[in-house]
Amino acid sequence: ISPYILRRLKTDKSVITDLPDKVEMKTYASLSKKQVVLYEDLVDDIAERLEQKDGIQRRGIILSSLVKFKQLCNHPDQYLGTGGFHEKDSGKFARLREICETIFEKREKILIFTQFKEITKPIHDFLAGIFRRDGLVLHGSVPVRKRKGLIERFQNADDYTPFMVLSLKAGGVGLNLTEANHVVHFDRWWNPAVENQATDRAFRIGQKKNVMVHKFQTRGTIEEKIDAMLVEKSE
Repeated sequence: ISPYILRRLKTDKSVITDLPDKVEMKTYASLSKKQVVLYEDLVDDIAERLEQKDGIQRRGIILSSLVKFKQLCNHPDQYLGTGGFHEKDSGKFARLREICETIFEKREKILIFTQFKEITKPIHDFLAGIFRRDGLVLHGSVPVRKRKGLIERFQNADDYTPFMVLSLKAGGVGLNLTEANHVVHFDRWWNPAVENQATDRAFRIGQKKNVMVHKFQTRGTIEEKIDAMLVEKSE
């Protein structure tokens, strides 16, 4: 590469003139009554445990609790491990319905990213009811030989496969999913670059429509702190 390093930005109109725009937005959801009760109980439990510990043990409690808070913000049944996943119990599920009903009316496609493999199927089953057909799920347990078929099915413009639910680690890099022009980050990852890589599964050369990116967060929770940290990291 000596003596020059050349860097191409796909957003540079002098390099690529036909790539559409990307619109990123924070999409807010409120906690359901069930989530509020469980959230307050979790806060009280952590406060009590922290008073009894010190040093590295306190750090361990905080780190493990961050995951629990994120699970609870997604859906109380994910946090409790009870199954069910009723829409009324999760503010995010209700918000996702609003977005996807509009996408269904326009016959467009959407990618939904989450860091948690265990909620990919509940999200799929919920969206199947909205779109009135099955979508696709891709996570680390999906055999590599099957992934090519999933991508080809999603990319087939003649067969309407409206959505794909992906785990962030398995689906965040190396995939071309330009049939989708909507992206939802159902829960936020600690590194903004990882989120951007996931978004770029849709926002890449070959995309013909403007890409709408929704970054979910629940009001009054740890997710607002995570978002503030991501903004600071990006800056």
